[in-house]
Amino acid sequence: MPSEKKIIVRIAEGLGNQLFMYANGLALSKKNQASLYIDNESGFFKKKNKLRLRKYYLDIFSININICNSIDKFNSYPKDIIRKILKKLDFFKSNKLFLIDKTINGKSSYKVQNRPFNDKLYVEGHFETENYFDYLKSHLQSTLLIDEALIDKNNKFVKLLKSCNSVSIHIRRHRFSEENNINKKKSDEFTKKIIEYIFRSVDYFKNKIDNPKFFIWSNDFKDLNEYFDNKDFTFIKDNDIANDFYLFSLSKHFIVGASTFHWWGAWLNRNPGKICTRPKDEILNPSNNRDFWPIYWEKI
Repeated sequence: MPSEKKIIVRIAEGLGNQLFMYANGLALSKKNQASLYIDNESGFFKKKNKLRLRKYYLDIFSININICNSIDKFNSYPKDIIRKILKKLDFFKSNKLFLIDKTINGKSSYKVQNRPFNDKLYVEGHFETENYFDYLKSHLQSTLLIDEALIDKNNKFVKLLKSCNSVSIHIRRHRFSEENNINKKKSDEFTKKIIEYIFRSVDYFKNKIDNPKFFIWSNDFKDLNEYFDNKDFTFIKDNDIANDFYLFSLSKHFIVGASTFHWWGAWLNRNPGKICTRPKDEILNPSNNRDFWPIYWEKI
């Protein structure tokens, strides 16, 4: 009897990146008639991830995920050294052990994934474009649902989002200065460009739909009321990550910000009349992937 073929996906970074990794791995497993396994530890054991409060988040969804055995994890410094050696040796093999989302000059783009492998393939990288898994969109929309036990049924924003032409906005702040203040100026300039894009999109929606109401999510609301201080804007605060993501599913439309987290909220949303805008500025592409934005989202 032939041995089981395995796709083992190394999960890392924040929730948005984790969803790209999962979706790409799922598509790979189906194309190769292989079983999908998730490594939920190796991408988080290093000190830098603990400082950035990175952790495994896919367990907030009500999906069945197979976690790989310890033998297939590189979740310690000695095992990580072995991983690096195996990756170097993999260069000389015809049947590969690793599939890596490689960048050239800091950027990657969609590539057809037909790498031959025997019974096991370790997958690492972000794979941040729907081109890897767009044919699974309906399946992902119907399965990537927040676990009901984690949802706050009494959240005051549920009724608000459902009862109007709600437009979701996400403002990602401190992009370049989370771990130190060295790049604070660069982060502030990034935020300024996001806000400029948001107001272009606000004008677009005011001309496109009746009486839009704008709801703002952010990782830091400090001073944002200086920009968004009228009755058209509502700040959505004080939720955990599961409830923030659940509230995305109730929004009607999206001004998609420079955030993989918000990208997934918009992409998975099932409102049939949904309109999504995305920034025209290349600097506001939060991904290393040139194909990050779906081509059918409005470029503003």
